[in-house]
Amino acid sequence: MSTSTSTPAAPTKARRSDGPRLSFVRVLRSEWIKVSTVPSTVILLASTLVVMVGLAALFAWSLQTGQAQLDSGGPPPQMGPPGEALPDFGDLARGAPSSGIIFGQLLIASLAVVLIASEWATGMIRSTMVAVPKRVPALLGKNVIAAAVSFLIGAAAALLSYVVAQPILAVEDLDFALSDEKIVASILNTGTYLALIAVISMGIGTLLRNTAGGVVTAVGLFFVLPVIVVNLISGLADWIPDAARFLPTNAGERLVAVAAEEGALTQLEGGLVLAAWALVLLAASLLVTRKRDV
Repeated sequence: MSTSTSTPAAPTKARRSDGPRLSFVRVLRSEWIKVSTVPSTVILLASTLVVMVGLAALFAWSLQTGQAQLDSGGPPPQMGPPGEALPDFGDLARGAPSSGIIFGQLLIASLAVVLIASEWATGMIRSTMVAVPKRVPALLGKNVIAAAVSFLIGAAAALLSYVVAQPILAVEDLDFALSDEKIVASILNTGTYLALIAVISMGIGTLLRNTAGGVVTAVGLFFVLPVIVVNLISGLADWIPDAARFLPTNAGERLVAVAAEEGALTQLEGGLVLAAWALVLLAASLLVTRKRDV
């Protein structure tokens, strides 16, 4: 009687089907889906666009009314501190496309903080980091999408503001051509300004990981600090007014400005200062995200 033995087959290596490789483009697509599918975010962005255009229309109307008052021989309108020379309304009119930027930066800053800080508050960040194990691409993807959306909203609002303001300004011959010097640059830089504000705010939200604290800090940096520095403590030392030029909001105002001012930053210098703020906070947020637990 013979016993037949069979040699066990060598185990074959299981072939994994990992599906499509994770790429930065896919990270961007997932972050875009997060932004575009949340109704509150879409409504807030649409509101930002509408209100910025509405403020530009009001600004144009105030200039048109002021010029009409001057032409009729009435008392000059108050456009600045008492005793200050009345500015040229034609020069002021060229700032109409970017005149709603203050409101725009408030909403964009708040939205950027919420987009990133809320993920830590809800624990969603764990799912994000599981899907994208390398934390730097995940955080960069959020910043790129926030900056891109903010740029589009800002540039679109500035262009629509130009279109809406022209018929109002034309009543007193204050209208101007899109081809005039620095007008197109100001429109595009309105988008650039809001994009950099979004990156700065996302950096703040990432560092604090708290929605309320991040919004308060961003508002303090963009709105409260310039008021304190310029109006309350500027007289304490000669260097304070010079240093105030490098605050984000003050530098951003020069980025979108059409007319140059003596002693102020140029359009390019304002953009570089604001970009430096964004890069420093982005780098800090990337470093902290790599080191901290989620």
